[in-house]
Amino acid sequence: MVVLPLFRAIITLRIRPESALPQTGPFILAPNHYSEADPVIMGVATWRLGRIPRFLAKASLFRVPVLGVYLRAAGHIPVERGANAKTHQPLEATKRLVEKGQGVIIYPEGTLTEDPDLWPMSGKTGAVRMALEGGIPVYPAAHWGSQSFMGRYEAKIRLIPRPKVDVLVGPEMDLDRYRNRPITRELLQDATDDLMAEISRLLGELRGEHPPAGSGRPRAKREGQS
Repeated sequence: MVVLPLFRAIITLRIRPESALPQTGPFILAPNHYSEADPVIMGVATWRLGRIPRFLAKASLFRVPVLGVYLRAAGHIPVERGANAKTHQPLEATKRLVEKGQGVIIYPEGTLTEDPDLWPMSGKTGAVRMALEGGIPVYPAAHWGSQSFMGRYEAKIRLIPRPKVDVLVGPEMDLDRYRNRPITRELLQDATDDLMAEISRLLGELRGEHPPAGSGRPRAKREGQS
């Protein structure tokens, strides 16, 4: 990765020793998201764990001269959004991961968390759908410290004091109870809630805090738990 030398010069990245990714075959890495710097952080972490980082990226970016060539060469996966989106795109992306044995980083929240304390919001179901349709392992992950480098909704970076970011990749998500069943909206949401709860747990471990009740779950479920 061309960013590695610069990254090492300005950020201390500490990956917990229990973190691991499969060294071959497809996988989905699902981290929390609260800073515009997160893709760089998780991309470097994935590289250091022995795999090439790839992302689902807006298809419009692939139509930009030069940038589009780079994105395709790097193996990133185009996804249409809005009116141009097609419901079969996740399945196409799944087939590509399986056929090429690639891994992809997907932010289940879909955008920066809106939680004032930077805990995860509820997740979208795309990552879990890909996992169940393709038999792809999902690895929940969390990182903490990106906000010391680039705050949420900020474009400026801070280098003093030297930013320190901690990363923890959890074990493969156990989705056995969701397999071999009709893939309904309810099933996907339940499995996604489990994934987000695990991401919240990992983040709590990095922060040395207990996640607030219902962290990562839809508002209706949070209110039902209180």
